[in-house]
Amino acid sequence: MIRKCLFPVAGYGTRFLPVTKAMAKEMLPIVHKPLVQWGVEEALDAGLKQVAFVTGRNKRAIADHFDNNYELEAEIAGSAKEKYLHSIRKLQDECTFSFTRQRSMEGLGHAILTGETLIGNEPFGVVLSDDLCLVEPGCDGVMQQMVKLYNQFRCSIVAVMEVPKEEISAYGVVDGEPMKSGLFRINKMVEKPDPDDAPSNLAIIGRYILTPDIFDIIRNTPRGRNNEIQLTDALNAQAKDGCVLAYQFKGTRFDCGNVHGFVEATNHVYENIYKPGLGV
Repeated sequence: MIRKCLFPVAGYGTRFLPVTKAMAKEMLPIVHKPLVQWGVEEALDAGLKQVAFVTGRNKRAIADHFDNNYELEAEIAGSAKEKYLHSIRKLQDECTFSFTRQRSMEGLGHAILTGETLIGNEPFGVVLSDDLCLVEPGCDGVMQQMVKLYNQFRCSIVAVMEVPKEEISAYGVVDGEPMKSGLFRINKMVEKPDPDDAPSNLAIIGRYILTPDIFDIIRNTPRGRNNEIQLTDALNAQAKDGCVLAYQFKGTRFDCGNVHGFVEATNHVYENIYKPGLGV
């Protein structure tokens, strides 16, 4: 069973400067909750109660968010405002949180490897908080969908979505053989290809389930694009020796790593979740 979910949250968030100069980008609010809380809620809904963060300098606010604030809580205890803490208290009560620091930014593969001390020898989920994934009320979240697939196939799984050709160079892209509707066995992955060279229009987004052998594979993966340790390269090696699946998830994904996607997500949540009172 999968019990743990890893959150790589050490990035600088340079596309949101100057606000991220002293503030963790994962704490940017989508209306009433920070991005990272949306991700942890998705993990908990999938049964991943052991939450691990690969963090860095100027990221203390993330740990503080998932801890008690005695002064604030005493001040609003018994008032109408106390209801606004219900969602974070649920996470505090049902999850455990652990943290380790990534001292230098050397790619997503390096961030995952840094989290090995928190994960150990077991399969785990990975959520990139920049990607806000929402589903219709009553439907399984994206990570929950992937956990169900893992329980069936017992291998690494990456979430993918179709993207327009002109945007393909911003993503890792998969080449795979269809197994059934929305599920592919990966032959290879290409990191940020030229649109004319892309093997498909199926782009990898920030949801993964990884088997623990990925740590040794990353350790032996040479530096790739931008002289970084790319998770895509490690997954390519894993796919050659075993099985890696690509899953075309059900739901809507917002790229909150850029200003346009962040504003789009904020508007969507305000109109469809917050204003009707579904997110309080």
